[in-house]
Amino acid sequence: MRRSKLYRQQAEALGDSQVRYSVLDAINKLKALPGVKFDQTVEVSYKLGIDPRKSDQTVRGAVPLPRGTGKSVRVAVVAEGAAASEAKEAGADVVGFEDLVQKIKDGFADFDILIATPDSMRLVRPLGRQLGPRGLMPNPKTGTVTDQVGNAVREAKAGRAEFRADRGACVHVPFGKLSFEAEALKENFDAVAEAITKARPTSAKGTYIVSCTISATMTPGVKINVKELVKTK
Repeated sequence: MRRSKLYRQQAEALGDSQVRYSVLDAINKLKALPGVKFDQTVEVSYKLGIDPRKSDQTVRGAVPLPRGTGKSVRVAVVAEGAAASEAKEAGADVVGFEDLVQKIKDGFADFDILIATPDSMRLVRPLGRQLGPRGLMPNPKTGTVTDQVGNAVREAKAGRAEFRADRGACVHVPFGKLSFEAEALKENFDAVAEAITKARPTSAKGTYIVSCTISATMTPGVKINVKELVKTK
């Protein structure tokens, strides 16, 4: 694969790509690389020792990021009555019931997270083909199907990360912007690491966290010392 001049400069600055770093050292390495003109998103990628073909080895969830995501989040809520009022008070951008569901069916997509009350899911489920591919389908495991809509909206607005293992048993989670202070990124990383660890399926045997790498939008990956990571969890 042909790499850009910037990527080659970054790879040279990193040195040995097989070296494993502590979390804070890896973050500082990433922040010190030659950059670009926009504020890059920082992501952690895990390779897990699970079999994603087995339904009892699904790894999925959501975690509030203590230092936020670094971007504004548009939240839509499908609810009625007191729950709708609670969502509005909590700062939801769009709140509705049958009218909102119909609007989404008609192509409305101006939101990043969709929250629904359990009783409204009968209306939302038929939207699966529209919402599923975009990762927007509400799900109890990610806290987006709930009666506590106020808390869900506030968490979403403050900044949270959703995660799900793919077919290759990998999980990719954005946890902030490169402009964040290193300690702020580490706080967010630690929150994600704890959530991933807690999400370990009971049926998964052997090594759970096989590898862990962080990267920014336009950078090579920096490997994390998994042994240190496992010790701290």
